[in-house]
Amino acid sequence: MKNSEIWQKELEFLKAIIDKTELVKTTKWGSDVYTVNNGNVLLIRAFKNYVSLWFFNGVFLKDPYQVLENAQEGKTKAMRHWRFSSADEMNESRISVYIEEAIENEKNDLRWKPEKSEELEIPDILVQAFTKDHKFKNAFDSLTPFKQKEYVEHLSTAKREATQIVRLEKIKPMVLEGKGLNDKYRK
Repeated sequence: MKNSEIWQKELEFLKAIIDKTELVKTTKWGSDVYTVNNGNVLLIRAFKNYVSLWFFNGVFLKDPYQVLENAQEGKTKAMRHWRFSSADEMNESRISVYIEEAIENEKNDLRWKPEKSEELEIPDILVQAFTKDHKFKNAFDSLTPFKQKEYVEHLSTAKREATQIVRLEKIKPMVLEGKGLNDKYRK
């Protein structure tokens, strides 16, 4: 039996509350995601032992009933969720308070802004390659910071110099084409 079948009563209860709002239902990441002005506000999901109401920018919610949790402390920055292990725990007026505040926060563009990461430390093998091949350096510099970081981490995690050299030779054509290390896995 699927989690959504086990928690059908609770899911329907949450959906009924959400349906009374202006949120628009979409499907992302295999879940019902609710948006306003194309901004993600919340999602609901059934797990093995509970149903959860996730707020994308929950870090900004006042949390008057002290029910919100950070799913992965130290990793999840903005998202917060409210767990329910039975329909008896669900109070429509309390849930509505959180949902309405989340909607207003989204309308007011109150969103978590990722922190700027520290400057990228280029490994020696890459610096040497750049001095020998300016076209390669220019191609690397034109990549997004995210793609640059992927390549730097890929090279830096190789413990042996021989492995670094092999990796460098493999990534060079990809960099010259403007591709990221893992682009083929992204949709």
